[in-house]
Amino acid sequence: MKESGESFPWQSKLLLLIGKGFLRILGSTWRFRVVNGEFVRDLRASRQGFIFSLWHGQLLPLLWFHRNEGALVLISEHRDGELVARAAASLGYGLIRGSTTRGADRALISISRELQTGREVAITPDGPRGPARKFAPGALIAAQRADCFIVPAVALADRAWNLRSWDRFMIPKPFAKVTVAYGTPTKVLGDTPRAAAEEGLRFENLMADTIRTASG
Repeated sequence: MKESGESFPWQSKLLLLIGKGFLRILGSTWRFRVVNGEFVRDLRASRQGFIFSLWHGQLLPLLWFHRNEGALVLISEHRDGELVARAAASLGYGLIRGSTTRGADRALISISRELQTGREVAITPDGPRGPARKFAPGALIAAQRADCFIVPAVALADRAWNLRSWDRFMIPKPFAKVTVAYGTPTKVLGDTPRAAAEEGLRFENLMADTIRTASG
């Protein structure tokens, strides 16, 4: 990560400072309900590495909920990603820089290595630029290489603001009730990276099933 003032101007630093303070105040008011939390507990107890799969638009409440748990998060090397990376680091996340497009090869190698050592990695398969809720192949290839589970993770709020962005980015309102739900830990079926990359629709359906579970 670049640290120079030139690469990260003071205006961005100020925005980050304000944003972190706002999130800590806002997040402290959210009330969480967890569905299928045993899926994550069991994987952690087995010390297996796994991938959290989450849609970009639901990133904020999930980052807050899983703060300071030692998970790694894949963050784009795009300029916008620098703000997200610094915010995630302030919440106790380790960082892997790259995406399924820009920096993909290096990121996939890093993800696979971390998974094989038992780490948890959070990936937004529709990030950083969409299309929304479409499963790009990066997480699938990493899971195939590491022979690990993908755990769908979703968040719904009873009251929230949605930005006019490609992902309808969700910000739960103060004192919102946020439901965090996990889907069944699932492995890719393909025995090669190419075959794994073709399973996007299957995992989109798993994410959709998890959203329906959260809504129940």
